[in-house]
Amino acid sequence: MEKQTECCCHKTKERSDEEYKDLLHRLNRVEGQIRGIKGMVEKDAYCPDILIQVSAVNAALNSFSKVLLASHIRTCVVKDIHDGNEEVIDELVAVLQKLMK
Repeated sequence: MEKQTECCCHKTKERSDEEYKDLLHRLNRVEGQIRGIKGMVEKDAYCPDILIQVSAVNAALNSFSKVLLASHIRTCVVKDIHDGNEEVIDELVAVLQKLMK
């Protein structure tokens, strides 16, 4: 389902059906992994086994962030710079600083 919104101007983003489905698929996978970790804790699983699954969730979230960031740069940032709105650069730098903590 394609969202009808404007890119970055109102802090929303129009995504293609393909991008929307990909992002949701990634998030659903992470959600399943989190439920799996919860189940492991509830079943008193061995700590290193849980930590390995936590590492997998972190990797999946990092992958999600990379895909989303790349899309943002290719669409919103490029459009805003093309339209003369260079404030988007400061916003991008701030986001990158938060991601690199």
